[in-house]
Amino acid sequence: MQKKIQAILSYLNKQRNMFSIGLPILLLGVFCLLMTLSNVFTETYDMERFSTAKEAIRSPITIENVQETERRTREAVQAVEDRYDISSEITQERIQYVHELFDAIQTLEATDPESKEEIPKTVPEKAQYISQILSPELSEAVDKESIVALLGASENERSLAKELLTTSLYDVLNAGVRTENLENAVDNINQSLRYSSLKPGLKNALYDISKFAVVENSFFDVETTMEAQKQAASNVEPVMIRAGEVIVREGQTITNEIYEKLSLVGLLNNERNVFPIIGLLLLITLICATISYELHTYSKKDNLNPGRILAVVIIAVFMVTVMKVVSIYNTSMYQFFLLVPAATGAMLIKVLLNERVAIVLSSLFALMGSLIFNGEIPGAFNMEAGIYIFFSQVVGSILIRNLQDKTAILKAAIGITVVNEIVILMFLFLSFESYTIPEILIQSGFGVASAFLSVILTMGMIPYFEAGLGILSESKLLTLANPNHPLLRKILTEAPGTYHHSVMVANLSETACEAIGANGLLARVAAYYHDLGKTERPHYFIENQMGIQNPHDLLEPIQSAEIIIRHPYDGAMLLKKHKLPKEIIDIAEQHHGTTLLKYFYYKAKDKYKDIEESNYRYAGPKPQTKEAAVICICDSVEAAVRSLQEPTMKKIEEIVYSIIQDRLNDGQLNECPITINELHVIQKTICETLAGIFHSRIQYPTKQENIKEAN
Repeated sequence: MQKKIQAILSYLNKQRNMFSIGLPILLLGVFCLLMTLSNVFTETYDMERFSTAKEAIRSPITIENVQETERRTREAVQAVEDRYDISSEITQERIQYVHELFDAIQTLEATDPESKEEIPKTVPEKAQYISQILSPELSEAVDKESIVALLGASENERSLAKELLTTSLYDVLNAGVRTENLENAVDNINQSLRYSSLKPGLKNALYDISKFAVVENSFFDVETTMEAQKQAASNVEPVMIRAGEVIVREGQTITNEIYEKLSLVGLLNNERNVFPIIGLLLLITLICATISYELHTYSKKDNLNPGRILAVVIIAVFMVTVMKVVSIYNTSMYQFFLLVPAATGAMLIKVLLNERVAIVLSSLFALMGSLIFNGEIPGAFNMEAGIYIFFSQVVGSILIRNLQDKTAILKAAIGITVVNEIVILMFLFLSFESYTIPEILIQSGFGVASAFLSVILTMGMIPYFEAGLGILSESKLLTLANPNHPLLRKILTEAPGTYHHSVMVANLSETACEAIGANGLLARVAAYYHDLGKTERPHYFIENQMGIQNPHDLLEPIQSAEIIIRHPYDGAMLLKKHKLPKEIIDIAEQHHGTTLLKYFYYKAKDKYKDIEESNYRYAGPKPQTKEAAVICICDSVEAAVRSLQEPTMKKIEEIVYSIIQDRLNDGQLNECPITINELHVIQKTICETLAGIFHSRIQYPTKQENIKEAN
């Protein structure tokens, strides 16, 4: 039955923890949603074609204007000229005809008249002869008068005419002659011949020959033309409408083209606004789920009171608010996100919780920053802002240590500054833009201001979190551990034996807690104050009875028990009066649990018959945390070991084991989340620590022994 009740209580406790974490994080998610809604929400407009724009409208997204891209592609394809294939065979053939004509005349003129061969004598006969030996195409096309003109010219004139004609013919044919420009090609050759120094008759002959020689040699090439069109189409870059680009200016007429652009980017469609909001909801859900998981994980290892949860929510709200305010003034010219005291959130969480939670939340704050600084362009993330905020927070959470050490604080500020400057320079070097020296100095100054502002805000806000939310941080514990604290000085001056005992218990407790993963610093500080109640009646406790009679010898056992039993609660009252943290007050009340004052109980039992055991037990409560359980054990161990006349390791181990077993058997550890395995670790750690304190020493001889040995 008891096990079922414990299981039900455990289940209810888990449900309560989930509710205490889930509700604040849910409210945080709603706040983040409201703050970032404008970063994804697109305003739509109700307007008609050819109306006048009442304000400048920018594109909320980056999208391709497919229709405009297709139009430019068509224009590019249409602009491609047809490709033609020039036939070199035809060119050589036509040139060869010219050579054939001139070679035939040259051969005839070079024949020896004395030779036995029968050759024509007169020019007409020679012309007739030439016509007969030429190729049929050439013979039919070239007029005999042209041949006569060539025969009548001198050898030099024919040579010049041949050179001039073939050169012009090469130029024209190699450039390509198509049907539509055939006449132009002949005219080009004739034009070059017209201004030569040849005789008119010879020029006319060349005109006739060129008309024959120039023919179509350039033909349409389908494959080459299609390849050129494909290349032209591929060279057309997509026409993009960039996010933030002005589509229409104030007072400008909304033409059909502008109207199509507004429709394309969704500024005329109310339905498209739903999807960015859904995306934002999913993002914030992931962020809140991550925060909840981290807090739940933290609660398993440390005390996660409502104050710590509220602190996380307040810090998150502060970070989001600061980034949102700064984003209002952020421009492309001045990147004011560099001025955000980003490291503040991470350092506060590191001090109030731990480093793991700080680093995880740093990544989430950076993600929120990249969204908030997106220039209110839906779907866009400012990765520069996200990277800068992330690294600034991470280095802050790593470097911040002890807020009481001014040198450590200065080192943290310098470290954050260095990292900020490195990230800023990285952005500058990776950018294609050119920056002037003043611009670089301004951005670098933002990084320095961000670092020192982060540290100043952290130092200024920590006391409010500690006092207002009752959070016990490391800095607060270190302050309470200062020997000059009024309550510690009170113990030292009024109960010096108790003070020494508390210091020994603190050393044992801190080592044992660190061995099992509990809060060693909390255990140390709580141990310093756990016996503060003894200062109310210091001489009734044996460690403070130096050279005086034990006052308990004059009292009844029940009276002595009442005095001794009062000290945890007297201490708790003093701690409450001086407004010490609840964790330390709880440990002061719980460090004896409901244990039995065996000495006075058995003393009374020997003296009286009817004794109520409950009158000799502490009122509790039993230890609720691992730290309280460890101090409960170490308190008894230190007192027991101190009472040994000759402490040996065997005796120490036996005492430690017996005390832990006694606490287990008496049910004193039933209400704290400590395991049997952890108790074994605690036992081993305490023994090792005590071995270092009560180690063997060399027995030095006395002065008299030295004299005897000398004699």
